[in-house]
Amino acid sequence: MSKVETLVNERIRAREVRLIGADGEQIGVKSKQEALKIAEQANLDLVMVAPNAKPPVCRIMDYGKYRFEQQKKEKEKRKKQKIINVKEVRLSPAIEEHDFNTKLRNARKFLSKGDKVKASVRFRGRAITHKELGQKVLDRMAEECKDIATVETKPKMEGRNMFMMLAPMAEK
Repeated sequence: MSKVETLVNERIRAREVRLIGADGEQIGVKSKQEALKIAEQANLDLVMVAPNAKPPVCRIMDYGKYRFEQQKKEKEKRKKQKIINVKEVRLSPAIEEHDFNTKLRNARKFLSKGDKVKASVRFRGRAITHKELGQKVLDRMAEECKDIATVETKPKMEGRNMFMMLAPMAEK
């Protein structure tokens, strides 16, 4: 259920409430006791729908049915959510043409599936003195993927690694 507990019947603490009937018509401002009696006569529950209003708004409805509808909506929202994974493609500053093309193909495959790609260059040994080589490799990767991706984070150093993030372009 949602993080905010919905107040029902006796749990409502407000002295007076703005009442909405079972069919959606405004009944007006009533005391809590009157509202509970009206709800009881209709064989339904008194549910607080807007606790922050002055006075709070309560509605006469079937609480079980209401909760079921809310859960259905939550489930539908979760179904429509898109989970974005981050895939990593590791390159080296002195990468050969064929190896680069293989890594590029993988990156493009990940991007087309809707995942983000973290392209990183690992500097080993004395290679760290030539950061511009790693920069060139990452720039080339960005250039080759520019038709299906945008650079989310420009290449930057972090320890012995230089990395950049590529995000798939939003579908029109």
